[in-house]
Amino acid sequence: MRSSKNLNYIVAKFQEEKASRKLELLRKKEEEESVKILSDKYGISYADLTKTPVEIDAIKILPEDKARAGELAVFQSTGKNLKIGVRNPEKNETLAILKRLSGDQYTYDLFLVSRSGLKRAWEFYHQVPEEHPGEVGAIQISPAKLASLQKEIIDLNDVKSRIEKTFPAKVTTEVLEIILAGALVTDASDIHLEPQEENVRLRFRLDGVLNDITLLPSRLYQLLLSRLKLISELKLNIRDRAQDGRFTIKTGEGADIEVRVSTLPGPQGENVVMRVLNPKVIKITFEELGMQPWVQETMNKELKKPTGMILTTGPTGSGKTTTLYAFLKKIHTPDIKIITIEDPIEYHITDIEQTQVDSEKGYDFSNGLRAIVRQDPDIILVGEIRDFETAETAMHAALTGHLVFSTLHTNDAAGTIPRLLDLGVKSAIIAPAINISMAQRLVRRLCLNCRKEEKIDVKKRRELEKELAEFPEKISAPDPAKWTVFKAPNQGCSICHNTGYKGRVGIFEIILINEEIEHLILKEPSEFEIKKASRTQGQITMRQDGILKVLAGITDFSELERVVGSF
Repeated sequence: MRSSKNLNYIVAKFQEEKASRKLELLRKKEEEESVKILSDKYGISYADLTKTPVEIDAIKILPEDKARAGELAVFQSTGKNLKIGVRNPEKNETLAILKRLSGDQYTYDLFLVSRSGLKRAWEFYHQVPEEHPGEVGAIQISPAKLASLQKEIIDLNDVKSRIEKTFPAKVTTEVLEIILAGALVTDASDIHLEPQEENVRLRFRLDGVLNDITLLPSRLYQLLLSRLKLISELKLNIRDRAQDGRFTIKTGEGADIEVRVSTLPGPQGENVVMRVLNPKVIKITFEELGMQPWVQETMNKELKKPTGMILTTGPTGSGKTTTLYAFLKKIHTPDIKIITIEDPIEYHITDIEQTQVDSEKGYDFSNGLRAIVRQDPDIILVGEIRDFETAETAMHAALTGHLVFSTLHTNDAAGTIPRLLDLGVKSAIIAPAINISMAQRLVRRLCLNCRKEEKIDVKKRRELEKELAEFPEKISAPDPAKWTVFKAPNQGCSICHNTGYKGRVGIFEIILINEEIEHLILKEPSEFEIKKASRTQGQITMRQDGILKVLAGITDFSELERVVGSF
């Protein structure tokens, strides 16, 4: 009898709860229907936030207390464009928040939403309680925080241990700050995030060589990726194609640092590479770049010419852009106008007009260059010559009263002429347009704190003597009796992050387009013929420049062979 009563009670309770749920669903449906009707009155779209996906990085753009006071929620974002759900678009607090967002350069689409929808959206704040409100295009690292991290991080092992301490909390802002601070402290040029089957590999490129830092949990990486996309103005919902963006590290010390971000889809997820564009890189002199005294002297003369073209050549990552910026800073004065066209702009230089390629809008190198010429510049920098149209337009600019700087992808200085001929430029234009061709590479500097003296064996000594015997007469080679060379140790020190190298220096070769070379160009010569004719100019090759730097204790044989090939 008792069991029968219990069963009846359970059935009755179940039916009561079912009726209650049904009533609740009916009430919510009526609430949403009424909001739909109101949306027509206000003339704005309707959104059901009880079902619509809410992006965590979007909700963080506005602090929770502000969102509740204004009865609104930012539920999706693409770059600076926001989707905002509002309860009452005429409410004073709501209007004040929208005005502030507009002042911060945001654009937005408004959607009328229900109170239930807002409550669901606000619940997402509790999923990231330790995060800070995001800002598109920038990440704030206070000077005090940066100084603290710099004290904690001395070498790559410190970066690894400091990041791994944050894993349990999964605080993406904290992890990102540590990664960026670690890159700044170690002078890393690039940060690589590479998804693998079970985790994500983090690597820093130091002095041109990649170094493993640590492995990140995949879940943490997904949060980190969303954060990076938000501040880099990339689309969060696009994962199947490459995207490019950038953001600024605001340190509060007056020297903001730009970071260029590239994402690439892969089988295990999106790969990310961040290029750290530290402005201190472009403040170096010709001597710090690694130019020998006679090369500096030649370049100073060429930079004083009012017209013509100076070309720097070499593969990607050989320092060509840094060299061109050094040229600009060397000759920039208030009485001349300099305009650049770059893809992308890497470093912003005060008082120089810099423009960026935008192929989607028809502003490529060739079209941009034609527009620049009409702006009456004295000096033009073209980021790269890639095609016939750009090459020909740049050459004509060099012949019509402008000094033009640009880059080209060739193996050496002599390869410049055949490359331009391959692009279709006529030899009659090339010959009078180019003033000088320069080729360069970057080699790592030995760490002065831990480098070790190296004994030169008999075979290598003979090879060196043979190479130095071919030096031009005006360049005196070091006395063999005084040769002292060094090498990187197997295990470096904390100063060089245990690599044995610290910093990089350029090795250069130049060819002046003098009267003899001009006549040769008109015959459309091979690279070999250009090299042979240029020997009379008394210059040395990149390889020979590298040997001088080895004998000066700046780099070692191993590094020179890595960059220019074995002896």
